[in-house]
Amino acid sequence: MSIHTHQLSRRARAVLTQEDGLTTVEYALGTLAAAALAAVLYMVVNSDAVSSAFESIINDALSARP
Repeated sequence: MSIHTHQLSRRARAVLTQEDGLTTVEYALGTLAAAALAAVLYMVVNSDAVSSAFESIINDALSARP
């Protein structure tokens, strides 16, 4: 193997195994997933079915007599 090929191979291996910035990408994906989950939960909680269920539960709790 020539010196040039050996240097090129070593450099390619270093670039392919480099993990700089990986943590930033992981945090970005985690933040994106959390935001998507929050949006879905917001849509579910604000739906008519869930709102009426909460309203029914609150009305039942307030109208209950000991």
